[in-house]
Parts: sequence; C-alpha cells; structure tokens
Amino acid sequence: QVHLVESGGGLVQPGGSLNLSCAASGFIFEEAAMSWNRQGPEALGTEREFVARISSSGINTTYSRSVRGRFTISREVTKKTVLLQMTDLQPEDAAVYYCEASGGVYWGQGTQVPVSQ
Repeated sequence: QVHLVESGGGLVQPGGSLNLSCAASGFIFEEAAMSWNRQGPEALGTEREFVARISSSGINTTYSRSVRGRFTISREVTKKTVLLQMTDLQPEDAAVYYCEASGGVYWGQGTQVPVSQ
C-alpha cells in the first residue's frame, strides 16, 4: 500500500523559513518523480498549484515562477524522503502543501503552512 506522509508544517512569520518532509513507502521510490503542490485558503475547490518537482534520479528539478530562488526540492533515496526547503516565506505562500508521486497517481494528506505575524 502506498503512503506519502508530509511533515514539518507550522506557523511561520513572513520572511521566515521552514523545511517540509515527505516520507514515501509502498512503491519503488527510486523510479518515481516527486513533486510538491499546494492549495491556499482562497483556492478551495480548485486545482492544487504546482510548486516544485524532482526527477527520479534527483538530477532535474523544476520550480514554479512564484517560488523559484526561494524554495529547494531534494530527495534522500536511502530514507525514501522528499524535502522542500522554503525560505523568505510570504503570506501568499500560506497553503496546505501536498506531496505527490508518479505524475499525480499518489498523494499525501498534506501539511499546513500558515504565514502570519
């Protein structure tokens, strides 16, 4: 059974940093491209917004324009974990962040990241 479990969310002030983690199990992690997506409070009922993607090899990464230069995605094969390092967080980054595998086949339950004073 596939499991994607996000962790690391929590309240952060504008300009702050936060590291999210996604622990994967139940599939061949080394063969799966992974991504982070988010859904903000104003986007309920709409598609989740793409944030960052990392290839199965870990060599190629892609970022949305809104987070490029501030967020970094990486993967740790031995731990079967995907990380999202977020810096200079702004109120518009506030959202529930979801881990995704294999082009949308598998999703986690999400971890909430509020950004507020």
